[in-house]
Amino acid sequence: MSVVVAKRLVKTYVSGDIQVEAIRGVDFSIEPASFVSFIGPSGSGKTTLLNMIGCLDPPTSGYLQVAGQEISNFSREDAARFRGEHIGFIFQDFNLIPVLTVFENVEYPLLMVQEWPKQQRKKRVLELLDAVGMADQADKYPSQISGGQKQRVAVARALVTNAKLVLADEPTANLDRKTASRIIDLMKQMRNEFNTTFIFSTHDQRIVDSVETTFTIEDGILLRQETMAGGDDV
Repeated sequence: MSVVVAKRLVKTYVSGDIQVEAIRGVDFSIEPASFVSFIGPSGSGKTTLLNMIGCLDPPTSGYLQVAGQEISNFSREDAARFRGEHIGFIFQDFNLIPVLTVFENVEYPLLMVQEWPKQQRKKRVLELLDAVGMADQADKYPSQISGGQKQRVAVARALVTNAKLVLADEPTANLDRKTASRIIDLMKQMRNEFNTTFIFSTHDQRIVDSVETTFTIEDGILLRQETMAGGDDV
């Protein structure tokens, strides 16, 4: 079963008498454990699509199924609960909470949406920090670690709830070339280890070269889908 299915998906923003059709009747599907990117110029609709898939912004019309559930008509409460249980997020500016330690930042989703016993939470968080090579930095604060390390923490946080779908909006935009390549390698490793689907919105050619499928979006229209066998090694 596809992890994401969109049919005739439309998103229209209204401001007074002005209507902007950000997404115009797109159709696509994304398979489990895949590495996929939406590409296109700024304002093309890439982030809007990610926001709809992530239950952050409801579609205006059309059908959208994520992780086996139709989410098109979710209430705000249903959307929040679904996000917490099924979807992880990685952002270009990391979005770590400055007053929490590395450990606490990764633990935070478990406290918000899932009732895990303390020892089980600790075990899960340490497993993820170890997987991304940050276990020895668990007690540090975001201000005390590098940008690449912050993004490693963000990857761990995105996966800590056993999310099978991770949405990454320009995750390498604020990283230097060498660090960005390491983060892409890490995300591929996590995909292979946890069978997680990663969906990117990106301008970064290094990500585009590493994914198996690219969807090209322009003016809210899906122009083409290209699939590469396995993607290139970063």
